[in-house]
Amino acid sequence: MSLQPTLSFLQVGNPVAPHTLEFYLDFLCPFSAKSFLNGIDAVLKPAFAEGGKYAGKVKILIRLQPQPWHGSSTFTHEAALAVGRVAPAQFWDYAVALFKAQEGFFDIPASSLTPIQIREKLVALAPAGVDKSAVADLLVHKTTPNGGVGVTDDLKYNIKLGRQNSIHVTPTVLWDGLVANEVSSSWGEADWSKFLDAKLLV
Repeated sequence: MSLQPTLSFLQVGNPVAPHTLEFYLDFLCPFSAKSFLNGIDAVLKPAFAEGGKYAGKVKILIRLQPQPWHGSSTFTHEAALAVGRVAPAQFWDYAVALFKAQEGFFDIPASSLTPIQIREKLVALAPAGVDKSAVADLLVHKTTPNGGVGVTDDLKYNIKLGRQNSIHVTPTVLWDGLVANEVSSSWGEADWSKFLDAKLLV
């Protein structure tokens, strides 16, 4: 499936793998967190990596899908994109950290914080070795009053893709471009193995 080159950090597995699993996720969605931490990170990423059971057969694309009813969601996705720009190899670790810390950015905890304070907290979550000042620079408003930040165009790409494909809920999973409604955010290794073995006729 398509992915603009500047967002290559959203892909896991061999880029030329013949099959693609796409995950539309929101960093402030509890079901996205369950799907990412317990399924994608713990089960699928190792299985698709070199030496894994499905290496070279399937790749993962993470599609960022901030839901507008989660007030701070845009900020979390901007921060993730900024980390991806500054340190692509550490995007995944930052995504893990964001999902684990998501409750701190829910509506009530974040309600007394300014956007600048929220962004400062998000920059502080960046893994060791990431140039946090460079990440922070990408999250500063541009010179025009409504021009967004340094990664606004990347965020727009993700949102436009989701809208174009009529993605409404998170997580939404696509297999080779078609929605796989049978996939559950609670799936573990046995469920994923059954799904993939059937798709790949293993």
